[in-house]
This record gives sequence, C-alpha cells and structure tokens, in this order.
Amino acid sequence: MDLHRIGAPKGRANPSAFPHPPAKIVRDLKGLPASLARIGALEVRLAVTKKEIRQAQWLRYRVFFEEGGAAPDPTARLIRRDVCPFDRVCDHLIVLDHAARDGAKRQVVGVYRLLLGDVAKANFGFYSASEFDIAPMLKRHSEKRFLELGRSCVAPGYRNKPTLELLWRGIWTYARHHGVEAMFGCASLEGAEPGAHALALSYLGAFAGTAEGWRVAAAPGRGVAMAMLEERAIDPRKAIRALPPLVKGYWRLGARFGAEAVVDPKFGTTDVFVIMPVADIERRYLAYFGAEAEAAILAA
Repeated sequence: MDLHRIGAPKGRANPSAFPHPPAKIVRDLKGLPASLARIGALEVRLAVTKKEIRQAQWLRYRVFFEEGGAAPDPTARLIRRDVCPFDRVCDHLIVLDHAARDGAKRQVVGVYRLLLGDVAKANFGFYSASEFDIAPMLKRHSEKRFLELGRSCVAPGYRNKPTLELLWRGIWTYARHHGVEAMFGCASLEGAEPGAHALALSYLGAFAGTAEGWRVAAAPGRGVAMAMLEERAIDPRKAIRALPPLVKGYWRLGARFGAEAVVDPKFGTTDVFVIMPVADIERRYLAYFGAEAEAAILAA
C-alpha cells in the first residue's frame, strides 16, 4: 500500500518539538537549500536528522494506524512510529509549522517519502513493486530518471491548499534538482472494498488512464479492474468529488492512472498506480500553483 492519506487524530499532545542545538545530521541535501519554500509559519524542507525522520514516522503512525485503522506490528505499536525498511534509503520531505502549538516550536504537519531511481537500484528496488508490476514500464523508459512518491499524510487542521502547495513545491524543486523525468507511486482510497469506490475508480480508468507506453498492471493475482461502471454511467463531477484529496491533487496536475487497483487488506485500502511524466504535468503545475511556483523552479 502507498499510504497517501490526509489527516491525523486530534486531542493528544504532539511530540514534534525539535531540540536545540539540532541532532546529528544523517542526510545529505546534495546541493539543495535547507529550506525549500515557506508560506507564513509553514515551511517545507528535507528531513536531515534522525529526530526529524522520527517525527515524520510518528505522524504516519498516527494517520495510518490510529486514525486509518491499519494493524501495526508489535514493534510499531511499541514505538508508536510507522517504520519501514525503505525509510533508511529514502529522503523525507516534511512541512513544519513554526507557530508554537502544544508546546512545540516546530511541528511536523505534512510528510512525503521520496525515492530516486538510482537509490532504488542500489538498494531494495521501488516500494510500488510490492503491489504493481512496474518492471516493464521501467524497461520501456530505461533512459529516464524516476522518482517514487509515497507515505504521504497531512495532520488535521492543515488539509488545505497552503500545505499541499508546499509539499508540491518541495517535490517539484527536488525533482528538478535531481533531473527527474517521471514521478510515480501508489495512492490509497479508504477501505478494502473496491466496489465502494466504483465511481471514482471507473472515472480514473475511463478519463485519466495511462498512455500505452506508461501502462502498468497490478502484481500477478492482485489486480481489480477499475472499469466497474460503463462510461456513460459515470458522472464526472460526482466522481471528482469522490476522489481523496491527494488523488484529486494528482488528477489536477495531469497525472495518469493504471487500469487496475490493488486491495491491501492489512492496511484496509484500495490502491491505484499513479504516473506523472514531468514534461506532461509542468504546464498544469504552473497554472495551478502560479508565479511563485515558477520562481521556485527557476531558482532550483
């Protein structure tokens, strides 16, 4: 499962305070600035310390396990963090709120996990390969530089355009800096019953499907056809309203989706494959996020 979701439970203290001086640096920014963008008290940056990475994992645990109802393993339940082997080799994009809340001077309120193609090849491969047969697509475009997006979530009270805009500014700056030509990943719809999302899935399959060269099937034996409704029975407006916020964000940017979904019973989600060739989404990205986004790209 991809675990692209929005939200986290309210009513508990958030331990996202960062000590001063900062903890030991464990990630190399590789020429990127420490701060990628800022809107008011919100800032997007790459996590560079163990503390920051743990805060990202903490937010993921609260969203995916406590709110989302996924079943944590004993270790995750004990440490109250969503820890995955891929975390050791991925970069972690975080949005910080610098306004003091719950005693924290810098609170992590949004996260994305980023995995470059050359890093994937040198380590575990791509996470998406656990659900989708991505090898043929990667072979067809072996000359391209890929970036996998995953493990995204946003805290309550921040499920709005400023937070998502900052995440996308961060992703876009990172992608341009590393010469990324295509981004992909999985995106999750709540619930392990695809039929409950028949309208949304059918719409994505009929009106936002991938071109032949980017087509990706589900892993053998796991695929569920997204074309559950006849095209004439799909109400586009209702379908778009039924899309989860992050999936809707991908759609607005011109992303394309695979023809099959995958059910993840452990996490209780229905996952779809998302592909975004950079050349195809650049114009829509600039149109949606405006002049400030263009300035960020030119500065990258």
